[in-house]
Order: sequence, then C-alpha cells, then structure tokens
Amino acid sequence: MSDDPTVAVFRPDDDRTTEAVALLEQLGATPVPDPMLAVEPTGATPRTDAAYTIFTSKTGVELAADAGWTPGETTVVSIGERTERALDDAGYEVDLLPDEYTSTGLVELLAPRVDGKRVEIARSDHGSDVLLDGLDAAGAYIHETVLYRLVRPDDAGESAALAADGDLDAALFTSSLTVEHFLDAAADRGVREAALAGLATATVGVIGEPTRETAVDHGVDVDVVPDRAAFEALARAVLDRLNDTPATS
Repeated sequence: MSDDPTVAVFRPDDDRTTEAVALLEQLGATPVPDPMLAVEPTGATPRTDAAYTIFTSKTGVELAADAGWTPGETTVVSIGERTERALDDAGYEVDLLPDEYTSTGLVELLAPRVDGKRVEIARSDHGSDVLLDGLDAAGAYIHETVLYRLVRPDDAGESAALAADGDLDAALFTSSLTVEHFLDAAADRGVREAALAGLATATVGVIGEPTRETAVDHGVDVDVVPDRAAFEALARAVLDRLNDTPATS
C-alpha cells in the first residue's frame, strides 16, 4: 500500500493501548486507538483454599495483588506471557503456563491434573465458558471469582464512524467483547449497517477462534486469525495481509 493504512485498535486505555499504538506505528500504520473496554473492579478477591488458581489477565493479577491476596499453597496458573509477567511483578511465582494462550490451552494443560481438585478461576465477568465447561468435564470443583467487570467507555466509537465512512483500512479485535462493543457503539451513532459495510471492505483481524466465531455471528467478515493468540502476532499478520493486497483504484 502506498499510504500508511489506518488501523483501529480496541485495547483498554492503559499501557496496552500505548504499546499497541507504538507497535502499529513501527509497522508503518496509522493507529486509531478506540478503547472498547473499561475496567470496573468488583472488590472481590480470589479464594485461598484452591489447589489451583488461574489468572487470565494482567488486570486480574493487579487487582488481586492490590487486595493483598497471597497464593499460599495453591498452584498458580497463568493464561499467557503477559499475565505471567504481571504475576512475576506482583511477586507471585508462576507454576504452570499452557502451550496455547487460550481457555482451550488452559483446559488441555489442566484436565489431566484436576480431577477431584478445587480450582479457583479469577477473572472478569466476561470470561469464556470454554474454561468452566472443560474443567468441569475433567472432574474439577470450580469456583469463579469475578474480579472486575468490563464495560464500554461512553466515548467509544471513533473507529465505527471511520468504518462507516469507508476510511478504515483494518480493525484488530482482541476479544469477543470488543466486537460486540464496536457494533454497539456504531448502533449508538446510528451507523451500524454502514460500519459493517466498512468492515467488509477493510481487513479484519481477530485474536483467536472464539473472537472469530463472535464476529461471524454478528455479520463481520474475518480475514486474519494469527497462529498465536497475542496482540503483536495479530498486528503483524494484519499488516502483512494489507501489504500483500494490491491497492485498488
């Protein structure tokens, strides 16, 4: 492409957006940061009597640490490298990390270990049922602690307006909820159908299979699903696709 492509990113308005913008600029894109998720802490803390305690996000780790949670004898499980770094920063030793950084990867890691064991899952209110169902099928006694709620910021939707006007080259969806909140923001602005049409002519990347399924269910055509469920892999795969696509007149 001759001009820098405009690429929407929907990460929360914290260091994740800062890092995403820097990466996209490094890759030759013009980022459109449009946070679709904001964190509302519940004040809850993980229970302390589980054999395994699973953390699925950096935010969850930070909230647990701020609340003074201590792991005791539990086996600490991280969903991926970013969460692992947050656990390390908080002084928690990470015992297990799946090969695939998804709920499915966690199930594959833990299923042979948890029969008859109590498993604590500390996460947001929008966690995947894949993890609950998979561990339940493996015989675990599951307890879920909702550490925070994920809500849509009031000012979200700049990217939806750009898509509706045909001015968005790509969109990077990092969860099912970012897809849903993008479309809700578009609806609030009265441009839902136009935004969907704009996405159809853009390059849409999603971070994993659950997000792809949500996007497709909502009428969003998905062009890119990276091999690894990480934002950098998603961004690079989408930019590679854009750079391989001939410009149209």
